Amino acid sequence: MGNFSLGACKQTLQVISQIFYYLYSPRLICQVQILIADTVNLPSVRGAVRAVSSHLKDQGLNLLINNAGVSSHATLRSLDSREMLAVFATNVVGPLQVAKEFLPLLEKAAAKAAGKRGLSCSRAAIINVSTKLGSIGLCLGVLEAPMYPYRVSKVVLALRCLFQAAQNMVTRCLAVELRDKSVLCAAIHPGWVKTDMGTQKAPLTVERSVQGILTVLAGLSQDTSGAFLDWEGNSLPW
Repeated sequence: MGNFSLGACKQTLQVISQIFYYLYSPRLICQVQILIADTVNLPSVRGAVRAVSSHLKDQGLNLLINNAGVSSHATLRSLDSREMLAVFATNVVGPLQVAKEFLPLLEKAAAKAAGKRGLSCSRAAIINVSTKLGSIGLCLGVLEAPMYPYRVSKVVLALRCLFQAAQNMVTRCLAVELRDKSVLCAAIHPGWVKTDMGTQKAPLTVERSVQGILTVLAGLSQDTSGAFLDWEGNSLPW
């Protein structure tokens, strides 16, 4: 689990009610159930799907956020193929695997909300927490450290539609493929956040980042499916 993921999870119980307020209804009673899953272990992911399905009964899943991630500061001189593959597995293969396995629950939720027009997080959505460190357009202006495994894992993936494509391109591919199934997909950059990964030099607290992300999620629509946005809702270059 990545450090932003851990930080965000620590705040989950404090902000989960706001997710319901922004996306669903302030009258809903918030019930939190914590499940443990290893996103690179397929049996573990499928076990989580079964648990979520059992908990939700026949309601389906409205919102899936892929937030787990790991970092690496390897340079060209210190690069190790095993480290590269490990980062790829968590940051790239994991989110795609999770999306694939939870898709039937998302499709069920989308079908039940057939009366709603367009796409939204209150209908059915997959949100991939990305980073502008993986932006090809910004790579020359974001930090000096190459961080090869981390940055490249946000840029390269073997996928059916492309042999090599960005993790962000995965979001784009999902958005195109799932549009007809009424499932919204978007990539979100949470900002530079005060976590073990971000260090205390970061300008954003976890609380502020999460609050911003929640506001952005509430405003997502068919027009922003497949978009790459930051925690303030600004569009980022791929």
